[in-house]
Amino acid sequence: MAMTDVTPTDASTALHVVLGAGPVGVTLASQLAGQGEQVRLVSRRGLGPTLPGVSLVRADASSAAALRHATAGAAVIYNALNPPYHRWPAEWPTLHRHVLDAATAHGATLVLVDNLYAYGDVDGAPLTSALPQSATFSKGRVRAQMAASLLAAGRTGDLRVVIVRASDFFGPHVRVSSFGERTVPAVLAGRSVGVIGSADVPHSLTYVPDVARTAITLAADPRAWGRIWHVPSPPPLTQREAIQALARVAGTMPARGFVTVRPLPHVLLRALGLFSAPMRELLEVEYQFTKPFVIDATDTETTFGLRATPLDEALAATVEWYRNTASVTPPGPAPAAA
Repeated sequence: MAMTDVTPTDASTALHVVLGAGPVGVTLASQLAGQGEQVRLVSRRGLGPTLPGVSLVRADASSAAALRHATAGAAVIYNALNPPYHRWPAEWPTLHRHVLDAATAHGATLVLVDNLYAYGDVDGAPLTSALPQSATFSKGRVRAQMAASLLAAGRTGDLRVVIVRASDFFGPHVRVSSFGERTVPAVLAGRSVGVIGSADVPHSLTYVPDVARTAITLAADPRAWGRIWHVPSPPPLTQREAIQALARVAGTMPARGFVTVRPLPHVLLRALGLFSAPMRELLEVEYQFTKPFVIDATDTETTFGLRATPLDEALAATVEWYRNTASVTPPGPAPAAA
């Protein structure tokens, strides 16, 4: 449902405002609506699912006034924004400051959906939330600075904050990921797959519905506030193993009994980076695919009893979404928030 303005909400119910209509934002809005919550999904184009309880608002988070207006009345704000990958260092600081200011102004709990970049290259060590945020590359430093400022706000008592970190996304709505459009359509078509880095080192993948479920759970639990938490994820697989598992679940395993997986030469990636800004930026995090990259969410699982969705169940949902998505007409944009 589109909104021409941000109208006041029923004071007896809590309003959840989700920023960003990417895979996480859409999934958050859907799960919250399924729980009977009031949801406002805010994005630059005003896109999102047409669901009871979900209002779509078009607002540009680069405008502090527009964002503050779009988040008015929020009890919880989920920051699932995602500026263009190659523009993170330029755009994230402003967006993050505006979100932080809006949450503070409204007295809302603020949940940042984050990745693992802030830790930097830990040379294959398991990624726990206790690791120092020591990234030296630009996108990792930006993420580390965002987290540090958020946690500082939480320590002063000005804001209730939660940081939820996940590894590479997969699942419904996920296109831009190592296990998204570069992989899933090829497997469904029975073709070979090219991968970045090594095909044979463990690499964690995180199912997007688990990201949303973790964020919702932690937003409501005071034990989570003021800390970084990792999303429970399936046991790590090599890229080769993950691709074979996807083909098995999809029923597209070639007659030879395996999908051919081809590591893409580093020199090729560098050449592609000359013509593609996103590919050039991806080279900064190539270490994630040349060494073990394993997320450890033991503290989240122990504290909140959350578990990752079983891998085959998650892969089946991914396959179903990819097979059905061609017949889905995207919703039109909502009017801008007045």
